[in-house]
Amino acid sequence: MDGSMRAMVLRAAGQPLVESRLPIPRPGPEELLLRVHACAVCRTDLHIMDGELPEPELPRVLGHEIVATVEAAGERATAIPVGTRVGVPWLGWSCGHCRFCLAGRENLCERARFTGYQVDGGFAEFTAAHHRFCFPLPPEYSDVHAAPLMCAGLIGFRSLRMAGEGRRLGLYGFGAAAHLILQVARHQGRRVFAFTRPGDLEGQRFARELGAEWAGGSDALPPELLDAALLFAPVGALVPAALRAVDKAGVVVCGGIHMSDIPTFPYALLWEERVVRSVANLTRADALDFLALAPRVPVRTQVQVFPLSAANEALTALRRGQVQGAAVLQVSTPP
Repeated sequence: MDGSMRAMVLRAAGQPLVESRLPIPRPGPEELLLRVHACAVCRTDLHIMDGELPEPELPRVLGHEIVATVEAAGERATAIPVGTRVGVPWLGWSCGHCRFCLAGRENLCERARFTGYQVDGGFAEFTAAHHRFCFPLPPEYSDVHAAPLMCAGLIGFRSLRMAGEGRRLGLYGFGAAAHLILQVARHQGRRVFAFTRPGDLEGQRFARELGAEWAGGSDALPPELLDAALLFAPVGALVPAALRAVDKAGVVVCGGIHMSDIPTFPYALLWEERVVRSVANLTRADALDFLALAPRVPVRTQVQVFPLSAANEALTALRRGQVQGAAVLQVSTPP
């Protein structure tokens, strides 16, 4: 397909996105050309804009929670028919041959490429994506409500898996990921304790509405010790705070791709076989499992919708903690 498209482009770290016209991409042999309908806005987009992730390849079209339909396919990418609605996540390509890929841990691939970071993403009317990392979406979700599933949902789901089987679960940072994974955790019969920014009474009310049995500020301790805590806010000081809140053998899972430095803390907080671990990216198995599970729960996404041209406003709202649920750019509507 020839012609040009609208796109919001990051040209330099520390600067706002620039509304631009770019050529419509041509898909490679193993790629699909996608017409973008919606793309959710993630805190990782802020980390890229702020230069907090190493060696971004600029200029770049951000966005890695893409909902789109297939417009055309490369010669070796014909398994997904034209017209299929698909989602595209953060992990955009893995080599399939390194020791991590061969061990089923493609999220740690040594040559991985990431959507909206090393390859152009979904803050545009069209994008190209590798066919192995395009996933048909459940029909129960509209475009804007499906978009947060592709990162907030997937990374939250992988974080939940890393937490083990503990029944008392704490969620620190009650944003896009937490509001989705709370619903999955309750579906699994877990008890959920939600931690918001101190003083965020509206966020705490929202958490209780979704099924949290307790909600308070991240500077508070829950009414009882937790089996596991998931950290979605990129604040290093929450690690010792969460360690104080978990029981013996408790697990603290850091779900973000970037975090401020973790302050020193006494060994007593880690003692008694407590564990701190990170979550890196996702696998295709995570995507397939979560997209099958979401409509069965059913996971309900709460979204605040912005037009593509307002991408900077959406990012600012996210930075300021002014988004309840997920911010989503509506790029176009299906014909």
